[in-house]
Amino acid sequence: MTFLHNTEIVPLSHIFIMFILTFAVAMILTPLYTDLAYRYKWWRRPRENAVTGEAAPVYQSLHAGKHKRNIPTMAGIIMIVAVALVTVVLNLDRNQTWLPLAMLVIFGALGLVDDISNLFFSDKRGGLSVKTQLLALIGLAIIGASWFYFKLGYNLIHVPAVGDFSIGWLYIPLFVLVVVSCAKSISITDGLDGLAGGLLSVVFGAYGVIAYFQGSYGIAGFCAALVGAIMAFTWFNIFPARFFMGQTGSTALGATLGAVAMLTNAVFVLPIIGAVFVIEAGSSLIQITSKKVFKRKIFLSAPLHHHLEAIGWPETKVTMRLWVVGQIAAAIGLVLGLLGNHLR
Repeated sequence: MTFLHNTEIVPLSHIFIMFILTFAVAMILTPLYTDLAYRYKWWRRPRENAVTGEAAPVYQSLHAGKHKRNIPTMAGIIMIVAVALVTVVLNLDRNQTWLPLAMLVIFGALGLVDDISNLFFSDKRGGLSVKTQLLALIGLAIIGASWFYFKLGYNLIHVPAVGDFSIGWLYIPLFVLVVVSCAKSISITDGLDGLAGGLLSVVFGAYGVIAYFQGSYGIAGFCAALVGAIMAFTWFNIFPARFFMGQTGSTALGATLGAVAMLTNAVFVLPIIGAVFVIEAGSSLIQITSKKVFKRKIFLSAPLHHHLEAIGWPETKVTMRLWVVGQIAAAIGLVLGLLGNHLR
């Protein structure tokens, strides 16, 4: 474990500058995006059907008022551009930041295609089909995994308090599983104003601390830049939201989170640090499985945040309470991650 010394004050100040600067850049870009989004009516078209194909009356009734408001999507572009600009200028370390930045941009482009489909093509699912999304995610993740394994020689995983293990070619399917799961779970969680943004800022903050104590200052700075951009986005996304990040943001940030977890070799604490994302995705999986196998629903509406709304919790209460759960989980995961580094 790397502790702070006087020689590390400069990297810490540099990381803080990246956080502040990215926040500022994102805040400056926001009016530009907002002007374009409202001028050209980039309204997000809500889904009419559930993932399994049938009507979603509970979801529709919960968000009937929101659906009447014209709220633009694709605001994830703000975060991607802000992080890319600051990273290229201040933190483009090929060994540490080129890869997660590439993941952010490439998977953001995939999400952008989905958002454009939502805006301009008629589909009651509100975007690309689940099968198309999944195949595209897996394909891109395989390319990323192959680069990590064959080009960079990554093959180790770290189990906290146990040690490092070489898993050989199994690193590739593990990488794909982590990246795809993160991208999908964040997309699922991004269903209430401010929910995903508030959780993501905490999760990337935790990984930034882990990276810093590993001495991976480039990754730490990149995570700080992400936190700055996400917090600027969340400022405008909290209830009532001015805009949504869309698949452009959720897919990009989810894939990048998976890459950061693999780069820091702290993937085993990811389900703890991102516990709310796991719970949200798990509730959707349980609902889909139950409907297909047992022909009945477990939750009034899935994912979990919609079920909590359906039983009477106001949207803001659901969001803030899940923020609290996410903060506690991230703190526990961070401690385990740091202990794991210390015991290597």
